[in-house]
Amino acid sequence: MLSHFIQDPIQLAAAQALLAGLMALVMMLVAGWYGIHLEREILIAMARGLVQVVAVGAIILLIFQGPTAWGFLILAGMTLLAAKTAEKRAGDMPQAFRVAFWGITIGAGSVITLMTLVGVIDTRLSHLIPVGSMIVANSMNAVGLALDRFKGEIRAHVGHIETALALGADPQTAVRPYTQAAIKASLIPRIDSLRSLGIVWIPGVMTGMLLGGSHPVEASLYQYVIMAMILTISGLASLISTLLMARRIFTPAAQLAYPPESSE
Repeated sequence: MLSHFIQDPIQLAAAQALLAGLMALVMMLVAGWYGIHLEREILIAMARGLVQVVAVGAIILLIFQGPTAWGFLILAGMTLLAAKTAEKRAGDMPQAFRVAFWGITIGAGSVITLMTLVGVIDTRLSHLIPVGSMIVANSMNAVGLALDRFKGEIRAHVGHIETALALGADPQTAVRPYTQAAIKASLIPRIDSLRSLGIVWIPGVMTGMLLGGSHPVEASLYQYVIMAMILTISGLASLISTLLMARRIFTPAAQLAYPPESSE
């Protein structure tokens, strides 16, 4: 209906945002009527969200007008931030940032590079940055989940690991069941997402392509490509980061150095 009265796309988008905001305000009033008072939090969140997303849109507009090299520089910056975020999941594990960084860089970087070279990912910034950011973000999530699970497994099985070492097992053999558990845990959400693709949910890429007028079959196939890439980078990133961390929790004398004695 709004499109019949407003022709300018920016003004139309602003009107749609206003309508969506009014709906959220109605929800806030209904919640308040039931004694759930979140007015301040909701108003601040809505105001901040609007300002931030418009600012990001303006910045992206400028970026999209730049050379292709900008896209890879931006993805490199995203990788650093992603590694810093994944580091928090690892807690006090040794060299967590370095481990997360290499897991994300090798996992996401190899897939982005390969898919760009064969033409699956368009080198235009309007395509490279959104798709690349999804790949980096999902590798970050996979690494974070893997390191968090690995940390829990090691803390819960210190006795088992030390017993295996005492019986002559090498460090990587002693922790292999726990590296496997960590990698498996990081992949379960991606496998479930791929399994339910198109039945339980229609992801954002496909939705955006449909709204942009693409053929439904083309949109669905490209969405499958994205999900397959996400599964691939999740497996690579979690595998690399977990194996790197598994080497850092032992001393050069093959003694378990994590967790520190004071935190056991």
